[in-house]
Amino acid sequence: MPQLSDFQAQSIDGSSVSLADLKGRVLLIVNTASACGFTPQFAGLEALHQSHGAKGLTVMGFPCNQFGGQDPGSNEEIGAFCQKNYGVSFPMMAKVNVNGADAHPLFQWLKAQAPGILGSEGIKWNFTKFLIGKDGQVLGRYAPTDTPAKISKDIEAALAA
Repeated sequence: MPQLSDFQAQSIDGSSVSLADLKGRVLLIVNTASACGFTPQFAGLEALHQSHGAKGLTVMGFPCNQFGGQDPGSNEEIGAFCQKNYGVSFPMMAKVNVNGADAHPLFQWLKAQAPGILGSEGIKWNFTKFLIGKDGQVLGRYAPTDTPAKISKDIEAALAA
């Protein structure tokens, strides 16, 4: 059975990121999009990064174009958009698929660890969030409508654990 630390991802600038390097940190992994009704959540995610990053939180954004074609740009365009419009300084990763046969292995694992409503694994829309504890276990899955501010208490509890 794979563990969180077994996964690699590509950052938005093309460098390889090993999740093993984040061992002992609380992670908030989010599939993002630049042209979605939930896109303003980038501001809330950045606020969490600013307020809790030094305490051990790492927010990771994974752009995805699988929902309504709402992130069609290149990795470079997405990175520039997030920085210019929301001042994003947390790690943004290269664009991935989160559903289907070619879903990124990390998202295949996350969905199996924390199924959605009625046990469905598929991610339904942009800005689905997964909270991972310091031990690498998935603590929760949050719907796109769950704002970053709404889940901050769960993040604080994970940081305190």
